[in-house]
Amino acid sequence: MRNYFKFSLYTFLLGAALAVTSCQKEEPLQEDIDEEQTLTASSATVELMKKTVSNDGSYDNIVDGASCFDIRFPYIIEVNGLELTIDSMADLQTLEEILDAVDDNEDIMEIVFPITITMADYTDVTINGVQDLREIAEQCIEGGDDEDIECIDIVYPVTVFTYNPNFQQTANVSVESDMQLRRFFAGLEETDFISFDFPISFEHLDGTKVTVNSNSELGDAIERAKKACDEDDDNDYNDDDFTKERLDGLLMECPWEVVKLERTDQANTAEYSRHILTFKEDGKVIADNRYGYTIEGEWSTKVSDFRVVLHIEFKDNHTFNETWYVYEIEEGKIKLFTGDHDKVIMEMACDYNPETCTLDTIRERLGDCRWKIAYEDGTFFNDVNIDFSNMNIHVYNPNDTVVDEGNWSISEESISFNDLSMTLSNYIGDWVIIECTLERFKLKRGDEIIILVKVCK
Repeated sequence: MRNYFKFSLYTFLLGAALAVTSCQKEEPLQEDIDEEQTLTASSATVELMKKTVSNDGSYDNIVDGASCFDIRFPYIIEVNGLELTIDSMADLQTLEEILDAVDDNEDIMEIVFPITITMADYTDVTINGVQDLREIAEQCIEGGDDEDIECIDIVYPVTVFTYNPNFQQTANVSVESDMQLRRFFAGLEETDFISFDFPISFEHLDGTKVTVNSNSELGDAIERAKKACDEDDDNDYNDDDFTKERLDGLLMECPWEVVKLERTDQANTAEYSRHILTFKEDGKVIADNRYGYTIEGEWSTKVSDFRVVLHIEFKDNHTFNETWYVYEIEEGKIKLFTGDHDKVIMEMACDYNPETCTLDTIRERLGDCRWKIAYEDGTFFNDVNIDFSNMNIHVYNPNDTVVDEGNWSISEESISFNDLSMTLSNYIGDWVIIECTLERFKLKRGDEIIILVKVCK
């Protein structure tokens, strides 16, 4: 197969050479060239270009588990008793959704052979059985350590000039795709010289572009981009390609609602679902429980072990604190994980308007009707209710007899119960307001939490 490609390339080059030298009677075209801008076929810069234009086979790892080749569309797989024809990237997404629907890791998926795979150099190989596929897959280098460079792409077309050992131009070739350029390189001899028609533009995975005007700039651009993104060269098919820059922009675009939070070493994490996290440009993150209570922490992102990670740290609350690996980015959704079981799922909440509990709001709400004290498990403290009107505290038993009294004050973050001496004397002190609604207040003092529940008669 390689000889065929070389023969095809030389036929192509010969045609190009005849086109540009038809007026010179088969003599090489003598040009004034900068020998510093020419490259040997085996130079380091050419090797970088080869790696940049190699066929990336990681996008279908969900099926073949190998990044150094992909399976040519169409082909058929059987998954959990269903037959699915894979004819596009959309079909791979459908397959992912089928597998995501089952959390017991007992999915059964089989490829219907024969299939055709395309290697890194774009050669095609027919595979007749699973054992043949495994033998080729074992030759792949996974985990992002393979040679291909996926974080930067060439903007085509690109023109390449070829020269003989006397630096006489022999052809110029206009290349339109990675496959054409990789095959062009495959057809070169070690003694051949080439040069590129600068400027050449590259596009990063996040959409930004860079233009280079020399071989050294070209090499530098590729080197800088080599580890700039998650190349997704692993069997975690949910670990989709994205960059740190894309994640940063997405986090700061809108507030995010925590729709799922699981921590194996922490109890009561369910109560933190529905929290809103707002990521600020200055590295601050605000956690809002939707009831007027917020805490401030810090956030940052980086690339670690070929993955983009999100670090969150709150000084006064450790539930969200972690260096989270980004598991998947979907439309309006981000999935995070750490360890085997801890996970966070966030959904974009651009329309969220936080409820603000002003001092006047708290005074008005507490002064309306009476209130009972409940614990987090839903049980109540004795059978009493409290009247907070006029900033006073009057505690009534079921016979409507006053069994304690005092007063209360309020600051920006807390309520203070004062001068209680009987039934509620243990509740004297400052209570931080962590929830504020029409029907209930949630208060915290150290590790103790109580809930005030409205009981209008």
